[in-house]
Amino acid sequence: MTLTDDETQMVALTAEFVDERVRPRVREFEADDVYPAELIDEMKTLGFFGLLVPAEHGGVDVSAACFARVTEELARGWMSLAGAIGGHSVITYLIKTFGTPGQRAKYLPAMADGSVRATMALTEPGGGSDLQAMRTHAVPDDSAGSGWSITGSKTWISNAAHSGLIGLLCVTDRAASPAHRGMSVLLVEPGDGLTVSPKLPKLGYRGVEACELVFDAMSVPGDAVLGGTPHEGWAQMMRGLEVGRVQVAARAVGVGQAALDDAVKYAQERESFGKPIWQHQSVGNLLADMATKVRAARLLTLDAAEKLDAGERADLEAGMAKLFASEAAMQVALDAIRVHGGYGYSKEYDVERYFRDAPLMIVGEGTNEIQRTVIAAQLIARNRIRLS
Repeated sequence: MTLTDDETQMVALTAEFVDERVRPRVREFEADDVYPAELIDEMKTLGFFGLLVPAEHGGVDVSAACFARVTEELARGWMSLAGAIGGHSVITYLIKTFGTPGQRAKYLPAMADGSVRATMALTEPGGGSDLQAMRTHAVPDDSAGSGWSITGSKTWISNAAHSGLIGLLCVTDRAASPAHRGMSVLLVEPGDGLTVSPKLPKLGYRGVEACELVFDAMSVPGDAVLGGTPHEGWAQMMRGLEVGRVQVAARAVGVGQAALDDAVKYAQERESFGKPIWQHQSVGNLLADMATKVRAARLLTLDAAEKLDAGERADLEAGMAKLFASEAAMQVALDAIRVHGGYGYSKEYDVERYFRDAPLMIVGEGTNEIQRTVIAAQLIARNRIRLS
């Protein structure tokens, strides 16, 4: 996938931001799980929250391939910053693709400049990836002007405390069978009836919060339904998750690239038995395998992004990219620790952070076990044979 000149400059701008502003300061925020308000404000100014917003609404309007490369660069600096635009960008995509003209006009300009940040709410306590078992529901509420009353809870919602808009997938017809035919995406603004928990403690992905959302008969207006027609949310969100999985795959590539870069540098600086350690076959082989995995993950991610840019379904390709890139990032992060030896286990070096951040991509945006199910189902769907 070839980027335009403007997109190439956007990726270069991101890399400059990462190298000059992010990497030197990560430890100020990461160690004590401090929200990086200053860096987020700079990201707003640079246009990162408007990457997928159409130009007519004030956005940067880049391709999915450029979006993936920008995400990769952010994650190379600090994966949490890439996560800060993750759910926001999925909701951006949903609104620009399925939203009514009124919804696009109301939300997209503010989302483009970051004055309104969005998050998506899917996962429920005890539900995990089983979205068909969803319990959060909305019933008609005439007191809200033909609106809806929402009851239920969602958990592990990134950026929940700082979001001004929630893309909530919930049940709006509990009699529907199968269950997904009765689901809608509601565009919910924080207010009475919504409780946001304190941030949940995490192994990695620090700085940016993940919280539980509790809806207690929260009223929203009728025009909160994405696209204006209820019960179409499942298909809408599944399309949005293709973008989300490309974004998570790109995050994984960024973490893997950072781990590889640090390992290559250290392997040239560190000597043992009279020579740089990369010249020892065991270390050299690690570096070769790490580089191969990172490159393969990047190509799979860009392949899925190309499908999105062509307007085609990318559930198979996005699932493959997310599966491979996340597993590769985990292995590359571990191998970077091996290259560093005892120092890799020390907070003196960043490789221990990559090792803590990498697992998120394995379990987030649909676990890799779910990805394998998606891949297998789509593989059969695209290659059906006739049985006599």
